[in-house]
Amino acid sequence: MSLPRRAFEMFAFRARRFRRDRKASAAVEFAMIAPVFFGLLFAILDVAMIFFAGQTLETATQMSARLILTGQAQNGNYTATQFKTDFCGYIVALISCPNVYLDVESYSSFTNVTISNPISSGTLSTTGFGYNPGSSGDVVVVRAYYQWPIFVPTLGFNPSNLSGNKYLLTATAAFRNEPYANSN
Repeated sequence: MSLPRRAFEMFAFRARRFRRDRKASAAVEFAMIAPVFFGLLFAILDVAMIFFAGQTLETATQMSARLILTGQAQNGNYTATQFKTDFCGYIVALISCPNVYLDVESYSSFTNVTISNPISSGTLSTTGFGYNPGSSGDVVVVRAYYQWPIFVPTLGFNPSNLSGNKYLLTATAAFRNEPYANSN
């Protein structure tokens, strides 16, 4: 048998054996699917964390707004700092309270309420934020903002609405103050 023919037969034999061998097929298939799988997994985790942090912010807003609704903040002469301290008492996880921005404004009626978008050129604009809890019978809007960092923006899923891969979490409570007795 000639040398080229023998080399060809050896090559054909090894090619047939390689085609039949399925030992590494799972590893190759996983290597092809893994980036998509992990990208989807991290996107799901990121969205879940956003929802959980948003619910935490919403709960803290509703609970602390009750102090204004019932007149406890007004009768206790709460300052903006004291109100934020009380607000931070309701934050249990995920949110760094010093990075929360609060805006409390009062209006004479619900038709006079004006809420502007606090996002300006991809950043949170806190100009105009204040603390005015109003008095008995006033309409009050309490808004809380937190800039949530997006952890995996490079895998094709980026819900950020702020520059720097951040998502602005917002919680709002609008209500009419109860007719409480003023103790001041």
